[in-house]
Amino acid sequence: MIDRQEILEFAGEVGLDPNVVEKDYVLGWMLAGISQHPRTRDTWLFKGGTCLKKCYFETYRFSEDLDFTLLEASQVEEDFLRATLAEIAQRIYEESGIELPEAARALEIYVNPRGRNSAQGRVGYRGPLQRQGDPPRIRLDLTNDERVVRAGERKRVHHPYSDEPADGFHILAYCFEEVFAEKLRALAERERPRDLYDVIHLHRHEIGADRAAMVEILRAKCEFKGIAVPTLESLRASPQHGALRADWEQMLAHQLPQLPPFDSFWNELPGVFAWLQQQPAKPQPPAIGPGRHEIDPIWRAPAMASSWRMQGITAPLEIIRFAAANRLCVELEYQDEGGRIGTRTIEPYSLRRTKAGDLLLYAVRSEDGQDRSYRVDRIRGARATQRTFAPRYAVELSATGPIHAPDTARSAPMRSAAFSSPRRATSRPRSGFGRSRPFGQMRYVFQCMYCQKKFESSQYEATLNPHKTKDGYPCPSRTGMYVTTKY
Repeated sequence: MIDRQEILEFAGEVGLDPNVVEKDYVLGWMLAGISQHPRTRDTWLFKGGTCLKKCYFETYRFSEDLDFTLLEASQVEEDFLRATLAEIAQRIYEESGIELPEAARALEIYVNPRGRNSAQGRVGYRGPLQRQGDPPRIRLDLTNDERVVRAGERKRVHHPYSDEPADGFHILAYCFEEVFAEKLRALAERERPRDLYDVIHLHRHEIGADRAAMVEILRAKCEFKGIAVPTLESLRASPQHGALRADWEQMLAHQLPQLPPFDSFWNELPGVFAWLQQQPAKPQPPAIGPGRHEIDPIWRAPAMASSWRMQGITAPLEIIRFAAANRLCVELEYQDEGGRIGTRTIEPYSLRRTKAGDLLLYAVRSEDGQDRSYRVDRIRGARATQRTFAPRYAVELSATGPIHAPDTARSAPMRSAAFSSPRRATSRPRSGFGRSRPFGQMRYVFQCMYCQKKFESSQYEATLNPHKTKDGYPCPSRTGMYVTTKY
């Protein structure tokens, strides 16, 4: 299990309460346990808003629950679920050190409106923050009563924490088009703020998605639920529309670093339906120009939220990337070449690295519309505002298309004995599912931000020793960027 300090530092980077980040951390390990259990790895199909954030693209909406469609109806049964959750909890403890106490687990089987069994669960946990009192809980929503139109895809789970195994976690999840259709159906049926938020982000990442297939899936899901296929007019006329606006802050504010205005998301819905109706897409804005800088064509910013402090970068880049993804202007505190620190309001667009190794933030200065670039090492602070902007350039701080993690061959399931005869951990739990991590064999790899040479270390330390460039000259930089971990 990671330590408390890592949770606190990452919470500071993303601008959220540490309790929210701790829950995100535990969610990752819950997905690891479900994805590796021999009775759930091929039959529990991950879906919903948490699936978007953990498997597809960064929404910056930190979720609180896990939604699954169970492909085998016989598994929606109390004895099976209680036994399976107990086995998963034991394995998670052995592998990560996270406690999921039996006394803090609750399960309810209920009959839904179509007369079929579904289940809701609550799984309590004790994570790195080691909070006192009743443990916080993760909600599980499990149903077999769902029409799955397309086969699931094995997706890598985004787990931006230092105990992620080298091969990561992988979970069976809805395909992109099915997630999109399911969210639109949910928006039509209940009009909740999180559904609107997710639908707009899905549309912003739809490049390459199969529109015809998505319409087909949406029709099938609405038919199964007995509701009409949604239109812009039907959403506007819904009696739930007033509650959607009224609940925007109450239901979303705690999940986001800064709450975007409701209208900025609602006003994008016409574009969603125009896209569904196969209307010609609007021309994509161009990328912002590099100016006088020579840009490294290979380097890319991480697609998902990451800990930049672990890479030796102290600038609040995740706050800036959140603002860009949500089309919010940023108040940037910046130190210029003369050492003066001032504040300017910007529209953030792109993060690039020069061939000299400098990270640059490309933006437009709001006050006069001029293109600007800011050295990341001179950024002293950043705050996402509620002032929105219409992109005049491509927003490259977050991915612009659906992020399909590479499909991977199915890994060997956990040894069944680990679940049939769970053992109490008697030594320090190892981190990383399905593999041991012998003490002293873990190596961190850092790359010099100036000359690009790579260095290995047994310590997580981004400050490099004096070294020479590949040409044999003394390198002026001592700053390394974290690349990977070797075992």
